[in-house]
Amino acid sequence: MLHHCFLVIGALLSLAIPLLVAMETCPASGMPGMPGIPGMPGKDGRDGDKGDKGQSGTPWDGSRGPQKGEKGESGEMGWPGKRGQSGETGVSGLPGTHGNPGAPGDPGTAGVQLKAAFSVARGTNEYPDKSSVIRFTNVITNLNDDYNTETGRFRCRVPGTYFFVFHASLEDRLCVLMKLDNNLLTPFCDHRRNRRQVTSGSLAVYLSRDQEVWLETKDYRGMRGKPAGYSIFSGFLLHSH
Repeated sequence: MLHHCFLVIGALLSLAIPLLVAMETCPASGMPGMPGIPGMPGKDGRDGDKGDKGQSGTPWDGSRGPQKGEKGESGEMGWPGKRGQSGETGVSGLPGTHGNPGAPGDPGTAGVQLKAAFSVARGTNEYPDKSSVIRFTNVITNLNDDYNTETGRFRCRVPGTYFFVFHASLEDRLCVLMKLDNNLLTPFCDHRRNRRQVTSGSLAVYLSRDQEVWLETKDYRGMRGKPAGYSIFSGFLLHSH
């Protein structure tokens, strides 16, 4: 069987070889055939050779972030901010040097300025007017005329502490107000209706220069100035300031 197959193959080859030779020597006279079907894609080629080394880049300055630009122009001044908290008190500085001595003052009259006293009596038998300043017209002592017999007021010339006292002879009820520049210091009132009685009152007051003190009546004004019993108003400086 196998031998028979070889014989068939040999016969076919003997017929095919002359035909192939004829096709090579004689041009074909028929039409071209249809293009064949594209073949399958080929495999990737081998890696190429390593390229040449590239040129060097720009030198690096070592910074990690963006480069600092040039300084810009100053902006406009903003609105003032709120006041901050006060800081701690600083340490006291060293004492300064002594200044030069001052010029001598003008000559004074200390012996006269430190003296102030008056004592005046009411020289009339008439009652004083209601709600008015009580005038004492008879002068017993009046240094530098600090008590004015026309106005009935004492004007302070030497600032300091003064002591004022009055003694009143009366035959009727009396209410006396001691005032300082229209401000009431204290009232002294005696509402008993006895015949020929006396009353008094006193007060220590600090006065500034040009302040005034006086006695003034209120509702009752039974103060007289008979020769047998005078009504007296006095004041003097205790201590100057």
